[in-house]
Amino acid sequence: MTSDMTSEVWPALEWEQHTWRSTASWGVRADEASAAVRYESAVPPLIAARTPALNAATASAARIAEQELSRLDAELGSRMSAFAPVLLRSEAASSSQIEHLTASARAIFSAELGVKAGRNAEQIAANTRSLQAAIALANEPSAGSILEMHRVLMEGQPQHSPGAWRDEAVWIGTSAQSLLEAQSPVGAEFVAPHHSRVPALIDDLVAFCARDDMSPLVSMAIGHAQFETIHPFTDGNGRTGRALAQAMLRRTGVTRNIALPVSAGLLADLEGYHGALTAYRGGDVEPIVLAFAHAIARAIRNTRTLVAELDDVYALWESRLHARRNSNAWRLLDVLMRRPVISAALAAQELGVKRPNVYPPLHALTESGIVKSKNEHRLGPFWRADDVLAAIDRFAERAGRREAT
Repeated sequence: MTSDMTSEVWPALEWEQHTWRSTASWGVRADEASAAVRYESAVPPLIAARTPALNAATASAARIAEQELSRLDAELGSRMSAFAPVLLRSEAASSSQIEHLTASARAIFSAELGVKAGRNAEQIAANTRSLQAAIALANEPSAGSILEMHRVLMEGQPQHSPGAWRDEAVWIGTSAQSLLEAQSPVGAEFVAPHHSRVPALIDDLVAFCARDDMSPLVSMAIGHAQFETIHPFTDGNGRTGRALAQAMLRRTGVTRNIALPVSAGLLADLEGYHGALTAYRGGDVEPIVLAFAHAIARAIRNTRTLVAELDDVYALWESRLHARRNSNAWRLLDVLMRRPVISAALAAQELGVKRPNVYPPLHALTESGIVKSKNEHRLGPFWRADDVLAAIDRFAERAGRREAT
């Protein structure tokens, strides 16, 4: 890093004026619809060479959160195959819930197997794939990797140009004063930078994310806030931005084995999270760093509870299953911990056997009350482990409760 990267007061957004010309004509006169109005859009500062000056308490909170997260990651490292997939899906579900997309664990896992489980479940399944792409690309922060995260997330939604920067204005909230201003950035709570600025701002953000000279959590929190301020897509910015945060934690080595459901921690204080993003745009980085530090602390507590409950479920299964010890039924217990909704094809793939050979162990698990079978139209039977699904749903319920920090 260059020597000019010194701690400094973080700059607030600046603003610039643009012209908005409505293309709508329904319900208003044609001459009124074509009239031009002025609005202001954000001009974020370039941050690649900036280092925030944090007070001692905030810096300490960030450091403690990093240490606790690394400790949990190391503890679960040897059991990654069992818990990493469940935690990844919990992060995808929590991040989606911030955007008001909710679905049961059963619906999410079913959607991944092609079952028609509802649009929300399908979008959360897409968010899981986006997180997987983010983690796979974590060591190569680039504009291209961000575009790939978005492409995977928004695949099947062509109206939002999956994997492409926006070429139009986007804004958050609105308080239109007239028909002319309706469905326009006029009076909006926040208008993101003009689309012409997006590529350069993303390149600057990528350079910031690639640095190794500051606290990983601080870097992640600021990188996420800057991304949300740029708002480079017409939709999916929040979920892509939180996927980027997971990628940054992985790149800096804070996590090596799991994707901690940080979004589950943010859910407990959404007002604080959104307020922290607003504060960041005003030049105050402390709230967003603290929001993520507190979210990680909440997520760690919630995750430890989930892991303990899943351990109890596994012990219960062991007491119920009376098949021979060399039966594939025992191997399927580990599969069900990772994927609590399975098909015969998935079970055969996981066990490395031909499909006809998975039916006897699946029957044994059904007879033991470990799984239930349901026939899905045109897709054949699926088996679900309700004990695991219930534990994941309880995790989501706890995430939505506001806690005292």
